[in-house]
Amino acid sequence: MHLEQANYYCRPVPAFGDPKARLLIVGLAPGMHGANRTGRPFTGDHAGILLYATLYKFGLASSPVSTSVDDGLQLIGARITNSVKCLPPANKPLPLEIKVCNDFLRVELEMSSDVRVILALGLIAHAAVLRASGLPGGAHRFAHAAEHALNGDRVLLDSYHCSRYNTQTRRLTTPMFEDVVGRARELAFAARPG
Repeated sequence: MHLEQANYYCRPVPAFGDPKARLLIVGLAPGMHGANRTGRPFTGDHAGILLYATLYKFGLASSPVSTSVDDGLQLIGARITNSVKCLPPANKPLPLEIKVCNDFLRVELEMSSDVRVILALGLIAHAAVLRASGLPGGAHRFAHAAEHALNGDRVLLDSYHCSRYNTQTRRLTTPMFEDVVGRARELAFAARPG
């Protein structure tokens, strides 16, 4: 281990945010120099720059920037977790890791009774949410901005992951991501019929 990595968190990264969240954001896995270092999802890496700025824009975060677990940032009506809890080898989760960690996501969903919308960042998160919800992997097809009805009146909303690769190649632009997060917020806080 490098001297600079001696202060890394290097443990399973817990979910972060409002325990009474109506919006649950599911990412992929802790980034090597992001959540693996800081101990908070999407904190300290490129993907978090767009995510937290967008959450702030829509009133879901108290600050547009997340730098550390003790920076005072709070999420409002939102919570963030990952499909895989630990840093995966070569920053790419193995199928076994995704499967083993799915029990943690299942419990997160069961304990989050206020969650109405689950925003899956990427195909792996999408598939993990389906599995954790007791649905087969082919129950709903992943597509950016696609909306899928889940059991319990929940909605699964898909987005390309806000990774450096996706934003630099413009597969995901800031307006595209803002549109999806805005829609997720709208669905999560809409009045229930009846």
